[in-house]
Amino acid sequence: MQLRNVAIIAHVDHGKTTLVDALLRQSGSFRENQQVAECVMDSNDQERERGITILAKCTSIVWKDTRINIVDTPGHADFGGEVERIMSMVDGVVLLVDAAEGPLPQTKFVLNKALGLGLRPIVVINKVDRSDARAHEVLDEVFDLFLALDANGEQLDFPTLYASGRAGWASLSLENKMPDLTTLYETIIAHVPAPNVKPDAPFSMLSSLIEYNPYLGRLLTGRIESGTVKTNMNVKSLTRDGKLIENARITKILAFRGIERTVVEEAVAGDIVSIAGFTKATVADTLCDVAVENAIPAQPIDPPTLAMTFSVNDSPLAGTEGSKVTSRMILDRLEKEAEGNVAIKITTSAEKDSFEVAGRGELQLGVLIENMRREGFELTISRPRVLFQNDEQGNKLEPIEEVQVDVDEEYSGTVVQKISERKGELVGMKPSGVGKTRITFHVPSRGLIGYFAEFLTDTRGTGLMNRLFKGYEPFKGPIAGRRTGVLISNGTGVSVAYAMWYLEERGPMLIESGVKVYEGMIIGEHSKNNDLDVNVLEGKKLTNMRAAGKDDAIRLTPPIKMTLERAMSYIQDDELVEVTPKNVRLRKRYLDPNMRKRAARSGTDG
Repeated sequence: MQLRNVAIIAHVDHGKTTLVDALLRQSGSFRENQQVAECVMDSNDQERERGITILAKCTSIVWKDTRINIVDTPGHADFGGEVERIMSMVDGVVLLVDAAEGPLPQTKFVLNKALGLGLRPIVVINKVDRSDARAHEVLDEVFDLFLALDANGEQLDFPTLYASGRAGWASLSLENKMPDLTTLYETIIAHVPAPNVKPDAPFSMLSSLIEYNPYLGRLLTGRIESGTVKTNMNVKSLTRDGKLIENARITKILAFRGIERTVVEEAVAGDIVSIAGFTKATVADTLCDVAVENAIPAQPIDPPTLAMTFSVNDSPLAGTEGSKVTSRMILDRLEKEAEGNVAIKITTSAEKDSFEVAGRGELQLGVLIENMRREGFELTISRPRVLFQNDEQGNKLEPIEEVQVDVDEEYSGTVVQKISERKGELVGMKPSGVGKTRITFHVPSRGLIGYFAEFLTDTRGTGLMNRLFKGYEPFKGPIAGRRTGVLISNGTGVSVAYAMWYLEERGPMLIESGVKVYEGMIIGEHSKNNDLDVNVLEGKKLTNMRAAGKDDAIRLTPPIKMTLERAMSYIQDDELVEVTPKNVRLRKRYLDPNMRKRAARSGTDG
């Protein structure tokens, strides 16, 4: 049977997972009566809730006499580490572009990685059945993007298909609509080369993905570069520079067959498989026969740009809502995450019982924290901060992001003003159809922390913002932070509606009545720029004097709901977010007001 390995790459929400669903259905990977969830490749709970792909996943379909291994990749820049790794497993890519939105920053990122490895993309203009589709203009924009990324002549001669992943069809022209995805299957088989491998050489394979299985232990996934691998075979693993990591015996080989993984006794060069039996080998290591001496070259991974401090929860409510609260448990969980996710780096912080976690962006770190709280962890986290570098002359460099926003024309002035205040530089502005304007900025990463919620408010929820790491540039100077102070509880107990009703004139609340609070916990936003300690526990004093009329019922304004991501970007350097399986609370770093004043005077408040 012939073999093809292909990755589906695109910007977030351009329809990768939906298209893979349709490919699986039409190839007969499901029985006709089989109950399958929509977006079957998004198996993780958070992927389903957020509607995005977080982890790269493999599947396999058989079309006529060819097995096509397909890798569904994340479309969000924060999970770019996944995309970079899987590029080494495939021989071709299907670049998916939305027929209305056109190429966006992440399209540029994933395409650049594919072109750099010499892969020849197949371009699919997806969602051509949208009412605002502009397929021909988008194709011109894609071609311009190929040119801007220095594609060679062979790569510029890409086949183009027009498709609707949701409706399950693809065609070579807009005028001649086909009934199904046959054209896409045939284009993949004709355009993507068979794996360039050495079937007769000793076994070798580059590990591209890692996961943990409670029964099999560490599972390493990759494409076999040479030879044949068999169960019970003696093998070893090498680092990128060829040093021995460990000797091992292969206990299980799992091959992708449809959406299931099937145990096989042996696998040959070119196939994508998962191997169990290693205890130390990880991503970017070479798994090989004991006779092999040289490691397979691995792609370097872009460095982390953002860091946060994860600490043990030391609030008065610590240990009341979660089961995993010690620093040892938190460190073990973080080290396990870093093993499987090469875009995350963990270091022990100078502070007691705290760890520095560096990653690609707020979303990536937010997903990690959300997973931990669902697993029963309690912890406190600091405000995200960017990682600076120094050039050869010792000058400070900071990460810069390319930000592309699509907004209604009436809001463009506000967006330009707000991003300019955050040291953003306007580099392009053009109409993008239907009364919308597409604006491109280069903005320091630290200027974007906490901006997204403000952006949605400024554009009445209609704006789209996409961002992509551009590189390091000279430090742009100080950026103004949050302009308001906070209301801080001065006691421990349960919040009372009567007290909150009187405090509403001071600013909007972040909590409801009847919830547990403690001294130093942030319960509201102050309308002025200073922090204020308030009493949220005081109830109405009862007397034996009757009022002339009955008391009015207290009606409180609904509080501002703090999601995890919003809380992370809302807090200042002297504040923390307390995360438990049941609640997300905001608090001051120092709960005692006297300690806060002392720390503020000495400049050690964060």
